[in-house]
Amino acid sequence: MNEQSIKNKKAWEYRAYEFWNKSNGTPKDLAIQILENPRACLKKHKQYFEHIEGKRIANICGSNGRKAVPLALLCAEVTVFDISAENQKYALELAEYANTSIHYIVTDIYEIDLTKYRNHFDMIYLEGGILHYFHDIDQFMFILFSLLKDGGEMLLSDFHPLRRCIVKGPNAEIQYQIQQGYFDKKLQNGDLAYKHFFDEHEQEDFPDVSVRFYTLSEIINSVITSGFKLMKFDEHRGWKNENIPWEFTILAVK
Repeated sequence: MNEQSIKNKKAWEYRAYEFWNKSNGTPKDLAIQILENPRACLKKHKQYFEHIEGKRIANICGSNGRKAVPLALLCAEVTVFDISAENQKYALELAEYANTSIHYIVTDIYEIDLTKYRNHFDMIYLEGGILHYFHDIDQFMFILFSLLKDGGEMLLSDFHPLRRCIVKGPNAEIQYQIQQGYFDKKLQNGDLAYKHFFDEHEQEDFPDVSVRFYTLSEIINSVITSGFKLMKFDEHRGWKNENIPWEFTILAVK
């Protein structure tokens, strides 16, 4: 495991299970919500999962299972690969309360056993802000490409690179401002995603994550040069429908 992965594993195993219980409710509570309408839990991506019965889906960096469990309830065979044992604990409890099952492998994505999982999956699903945790996007894409069967699909949704350059403005007339840094390529320390959900005095004890941000061209070119055929690229507004790019979704085929 490289230094970045070691640092990120330490961070994502710090009070993650506690955070998921605070933010999503207990695994039992979240399971009840998911069971009401599993497909709706896939939100803007639900149209990509119309006919997944019996399909093998790899949920890369699948976190607490909030997407893996709905996919399993839709009769897919789901395997989560994630670096955090705390995430695994919540996800497996969530699946149990939802009366379904998922495979959950705690591993560094760079160290997935390709001897076992090469050409194994019909679909790969990544969402929620993942790419910046990997310092070598080309190696990362090579692994994703290797996991898929011929004809398999990759659905990749992540934070829009412009998002980190758009900051809140000083007043109502200037709501957003641009800050520099779009082309930065160095590894940086950053806050753990859920750090600010805890009290200020507790935040001092949170470990940093290690991140490497990518431009939009770096992401798209890496998808193409790894061997994927790019089928669709969508950009999405802010979570409150703000008129700014906030996320993107790529559909690509092996």
